Amino acid sequence: MRIFSLHLMLVVPSLAHAQAYQCRAPSVLQPASPVSKPASEPRRPLPVSGYTLALSWSPEFCRTRKDSSRHKTQCSGDDGSFGFILHGLWPDAQGATYPQWCRATRLLSPAATRRNFCMMPDTRLMARQWAKHGSCMARRPETYFRISRIMFGAVRFPDMDRLSRKPLTAGAFRTAFAAANDGLTSEMIRLKINRRGWLQEVRLCLAENFRPTRCPARMRRAKDDTAIKIWRGA
Repeated sequence: MRIFSLHLMLVVPSLAHAQAYQCRAPSVLQPASPVSKPASEPRRPLPVSGYTLALSWSPEFCRTRKDSSRHKTQCSGDDGSFGFILHGLWPDAQGATYPQWCRATRLLSPAATRRNFCMMPDTRLMARQWAKHGSCMARRPETYFRISRIMFGAVRFPDMDRLSRKPLTAGAFRTAFAAANDGLTSEMIRLKINRRGWLQEVRLCLAENFRPTRCPARMRRAKDDTAIKIWRGA
């Protein structure tokens, strides 16, 4: 599939605005403090065997957070109106577990947070994704976020407004998402749906070479006939 080929790292420009309906990075972005590994979570520097590209549907996330100071940059509307954002690029490993918290990390630079804002409009989210997942993929945050921008920016999304206006199932949504991207099939897509039946996240399974691959059996799959709804925003 063309969108995940490693050679794209050399030839594709950043497309961080791909799913931002509007995006105005604040003139001053408060840097997030470096994230430390929680005592309850083990450090697992395991060999990487593949990846998961997790894409969060921002209208649903922000549905109850528009007045939240914690999520102001993503949800208030002051800095942009977002569709899909990048939750994270996560390394996987063979078996039932995955790499995490591979090494201590430093504060992200203002340039890094600004460059990635329209893809991931929350500096604390950036800091956590780099510390927990990116540290297992790269030694420098710039490398991790550059790969993330390329992977995110190259994904093509179906018409979410059209899909939201008709009865929809998980199977039909996966088919529509796959149809928008050459070489992607529904077996390479997992969905996170909340208990009320609303779409929260799309997760794409990638092989070690960043090409799409069938999701492992341990990743739960919503049944094709599961009803799903898409929140468009107030």
